[in-house]
Order: sequence, then C-alpha cells, then structure tokens
Amino acid sequence: MIRLIALLTLGIPTTIWYCMRIAWAVYRNAPDADCVCAEVPRAWARRMLRIAGVRVEVEAAEYIDATAPQVVVVNHTSWFDPLALAGFVPGPCVFVAKKEVERVPFFGMALRACGHIYIDRRNHELALQSLEIARQRLEDDGPSIIMFPEGTRSATGELQPFKKGPFILAIQAGAEVVPTALIGSREVMRKNGILIKPGIIRLRFGTPIPVDSYDFERRDELADRVWQALRDLLTSAT
Repeated sequence: MIRLIALLTLGIPTTIWYCMRIAWAVYRNAPDADCVCAEVPRAWARRMLRIAGVRVEVEAAEYIDATAPQVVVVNHTSWFDPLALAGFVPGPCVFVAKKEVERVPFFGMALRACGHIYIDRRNHELALQSLEIARQRLEDDGPSIIMFPEGTRSATGELQPFKKGPFILAIQAGAEVVPTALIGSREVMRKNGILIKPGIIRLRFGTPIPVDSYDFERRDELADRVWQALRDLLTSAT
C-alpha cells in the first residue's frame, strides 16, 4: 500500500509535468519536438518505475534494430508492462494502444501528440484505419511498433490467444516481428489489483521473425509461430 500511495502522490504530478513538457514542445512546433517525444516518455517511465521500487533487466536488446521497421509483440499481464517498454525498448518506438487510454487526462493527449496510435477494437473499420496509420509509420519512419496481441491483460499470467492485427500489419509493411516477453510484471501488480510489490521485471527480446514467406492468407500461421516463440521465451525464463 505504501508504494501505491507513493505512486499516486509522486507519480501523478510527475506525469502531469512530463505531459505538459511534451505538449509545449509539440504544439509550439519546437525544433527539438521529435527528441522530446523520444526522450521524455523514457525518462517518465523510468522515474515511475523507480517510485514503485521496480527494476528492469533487459536481455537480448541487440534483436531490436533501430534502423529497420519491426513489430514488437509483447505479452500483457500488468499496468507496469507499458512502463517497462517505454523505459527500456531501444531506439524510437510507437505504441498501438487501446482507444480507452486516450481518455486518461493529460496522458492520452501526450501520447497522441507524440504520434502514438489508438485503436478502437470495437469498430472494425476504425481499427483497420489505425493499422494503416501504423503501416505508414513503419514505412516512412521505421520506428518499432509495439503491440499487445492478446488485446488485454491476462488475469492468470498465461499467454492468451492472439488477435490478428499485429500480423496483418507486419505482412503489409514487410516488417520483422520481434516476440518479446515481460516476466515479473504480474508479480509487481496484478490485473484488477491495487497493491504494488517492488521487484524486478525482465524484458526479453526474442529472435526476429521475417515475414517474407507470409501473405494475408497465411496470417494465422504467422500468429501461431509468434505465439509459440513468445511462449518459449516465457517458459524458458521460469
């Protein structure tokens, strides 16, 4: 409970300050706006993790290629997953987040200002539009696109079935898929829980999977292959 109180009393003002820093840079079209959008979220995420007493250990970061388009698919069990990713994924990255996040005061605005993408899972047409925006970002800028293919946090910690969006995106953009495991975040804070337990989160990147041999009709095969690769990353860590 102490960590939760600390995160609320220190984390909320911290979040507002960082969000306003982003808004000021973006909306006045500052020359360093791109740098601000890259570095400020990283600094914010690391500070929030420190407040919560959480340390992140990164494994196989060399699999992230900041010069090439990649779709990073990650298991999802905790609110601390985005913090670990924002703080420690190498190079520029763009999150594809559920539409509901946009309603979070200050935070939702800051994410959109920095070019992160919202997806409405309940509206198929709008979801496809979001994937098209992500494809354009991959082809134009080449950042890592980070997605949670399970669509929501797993209450049990077990890897859930994957949605197909990330794999359609990867095939259309010709981008490698990087299976990525977060281990330990569920122990820090569980789904629907309020207690925060200080600890270590391990961020493990897997071998990138090329999509050259896949097309739209084989998207399920790609999803199954990545699911198995991610499951192997999770089980080999226990």
